[in-house]
Amino acid sequence: MSFRPRRLRVVCWVSAAAILIIFTAISFGMHGPLGDGAPGSFQRGDQAAMIGLGVLAALAVLLFTRPRVTADDRGLHVRNVLGGYDLPWENIRAVRFSRGAPWASVELDDDDMVSVLAVQSADKEYAVEAVRTLRSLLDSHRSAAPAAPHEGA
Repeated sequence: MSFRPRRLRVVCWVSAAAILIIFTAISFGMHGPLGDGAPGSFQRGDQAAMIGLGVLAALAVLLFTRPRVTADDRGLHVRNVLGGYDLPWENIRAVRFSRGAPWASVELDDDDMVSVLAVQSADKEYAVEAVRTLRSLLDSHRSAAPAAPHEGA
């Protein structure tokens, strides 16, 4: 199972394209003297630099398309904008998606919380389906895992 944000990816791709178009249009407007009596003039290198800045800005926006959560037999693999986590099922207490929260989170046995940016409230039913699926996988792993021995037995 793998889940990625849907709306955010569309917004990021459209924004990245718009940024690249705007920076390219600005670069074509950079010709002639600098203006306000400043010495010098715009060169082709200045235009190329502006397009390069547009590419860098677009790539920075596209970093937000990176989040993904993947579930397999061993656990959850959470990849956020920067960094990621490999979480074994044995360490996961619950999958949370609180009302009003922007994204889901995973509660660990040591009371840590890991944000799951791949499951966002903006995706509405898709996000609810993803959380339900992750919860059912957690429940199925718990039921398949051998019971821990009781103390004093």
